[in-house]
Amino acid sequence: MARRIRRFSADGVKDAERSLHPVVTEDDLLLTLSRFHREDCDDVVLLLHGLTSSSDLFTMPEIHNMVSYLLDNGFGDVWALDFRMSNRLPYNTNLRRYSLDDIALFDYPAAMAELRRHIGNRRVHVFAHCLGALSFSMSLFGGAIEDDLASLVVNSVSLTPRVPGWSKVKMTVGPAFADYILGSPVIDPRFSQAPKPTARWLMSKVISAFHPECKESACHMQSFMWASGRPGFFMHENLAPETHVHDRLADLNGASDVHYYRHIRKMVKAGKAVRFDPRDPKLKALPTDFLAKAAEITTPILFTTGDHNRIFTDSNVVCHALLSKIVPGRHELEVLPGYGHIDPILGKNAHEDVYPRILAHFQKHAHDRKAA
Repeated sequence: MARRIRRFSADGVKDAERSLHPVVTEDDLLLTLSRFHREDCDDVVLLLHGLTSSSDLFTMPEIHNMVSYLLDNGFGDVWALDFRMSNRLPYNTNLRRYSLDDIALFDYPAAMAELRRHIGNRRVHVFAHCLGALSFSMSLFGGAIEDDLASLVVNSVSLTPRVPGWSKVKMTVGPAFADYILGSPVIDPRFSQAPKPTARWLMSKVISAFHPECKESACHMQSFMWASGRPGFFMHENLAPETHVHDRLADLNGASDVHYYRHIRKMVKAGKAVRFDPRDPKLKALPTDFLAKAAEITTPILFTTGDHNRIFTDSNVVCHALLSKIVPGRHELEVLPGYGHIDPILGKNAHEDVYPRILAHFQKHAHDRKAA
């Protein structure tokens, strides 16, 4: 049966030259940078997805996507990184356990080096979502990235992750349940398509029984995997009909190793970003306190979050307030009415409600850096 929208489709971006650039990390993983080039300009944008997603989040053909919006509004050179969390890559579903520390220390420095190899010393603006935003914030505040960024937008979460009570329960028991009862460290929105009556298929049916808000099993699974709500991943009314179907939802946000739960659980308990294993010698370049040198980070940050965020609740509100005490006036906050966790990016009206605020932040600090 033909898909409504082809997986890994490149049809969402028109009138731009697309090229793929390999990135090899210090711990020997192969990542990819996608470049969407319409014209040379002084300001370049780098887009970072979250866990189980990919660069496809920014090029969706069923909406006026973020890459197209930026290209149409003066940013003619846009890049998107598929790092080790990407569902375009195999690392989410193998048995090797990675943490956010690995991403912060290895993925972003390698990606920035490859990006700089092509663009030289032009200004770089970054938009990062979900655990991409958290891990990139760790990389920036932890000193792994030495690049002088023009500006940064982080959606949903940054250095002070906070989650609902039900999510705390899932993060506590979920990894052990997956490893020793389900028999797989991976949870997939496509579990309803597993053979009957396997544990995966039964799990999807049980979860759907608690989600009467729609008939899409992938929607229920995604809410269960990360959120607390019906639905929890986004607000239904913000999605295009072509997006809210089983295959499309599972394509955009796929399978994930639940080991990341363990790292987030440690951070939630600590009230801030911390290393997963401070004794790991290969990660000793990262600090134990990512906020220790917050005053020295001159990159202006816009914190965005939906007011119906049922994954990371008010994490970005708290982080903005904390950094504002350390460096008053440097950073900004935008709470998006009527939006949840991921719909500020994939929502059908995000190009009207959300992207203009991101664009304004980039434009403002392009001008500020030019003047400086």
